[in-house]
Amino acid sequence: MISNSLTEPQAKKRLFIGLLAGSLLAVLGLAGLLYYLMSHPTTILQQVLLVVLIGAILLIMVVVAFGIGGIVLTIWLAKTIKPLQPLMRVAIGLLFPVAIGLGKLFNIDTDKIKRSFIEVNNQLVRTKELKLKPSQLLLLAPHCLQKSSCPHKITTNINNCKRCGGCPVDQLLDIRERLGVNVGLATGGTLARKYVKEYRPKAVVAIACERDLSSGIQDSSPLPVLGVLNERPFGPCFNTQISVSQVEIAIRYFAEVEN
Repeated sequence: MISNSLTEPQAKKRLFIGLLAGSLLAVLGLAGLLYYLMSHPTTILQQVLLVVLIGAILLIMVVVAFGIGGIVLTIWLAKTIKPLQPLMRVAIGLLFPVAIGLGKLFNIDTDKIKRSFIEVNNQLVRTKELKLKPSQLLLLAPHCLQKSSCPHKITTNINNCKRCGGCPVDQLLDIRERLGVNVGLATGGTLARKYVKEYRPKAVVAIACERDLSSGIQDSSPLPVLGVLNERPFGPCFNTQISVSQVEIAIRYFAEVEN
């Protein structure tokens, strides 16, 4: 039985979905205001431009509305609805920044919204029921897992790790050896994309903070990504930690491993 708890602290999926719906209403309201302000065109060209503009906005909003509906249905039914997948990506891509802005307006913590988004994403990915070979899976982790005092450079080559056990990188290498997955340690989005291009995975398990995970999930779409939040006992981007059990849950969801 695969646990649904792939991110800590647990976030409620309905927060992000509710903000998406609220963002849709806000955009529709702005479209209505725009129509009101432009509702008295003086020339035929202005009339045509108004009709085209309003038509385009309404079409986009219909697509986004179906996308939000697809997200809700997929989570509710726990089943992938393939025809709605592109619309769901469009809805998230267009309304994610609006949802963040709307959350700030109502004084909702941005990281809380992003945790909710990661939970929504993980739930959507789990409905795909993928079963891959370990070699088709990439485990991406942030460089801040390395102990800050370590003199060995491992971002370009993780095998430079001396396996002293002083930081979680040793645990990543243990996972690689036991489960047979590819592992990359990234300093940012550029290096993460390099690993994706190099290994050409069918799916990714990504460890990061809320900011990097939410942006990385969107950048990687439609590649399935399961997100696992890192642990930050010393603050952000400094000697961060991981929950090995949660990382393995995510890997075993994707990959058919024997041990």
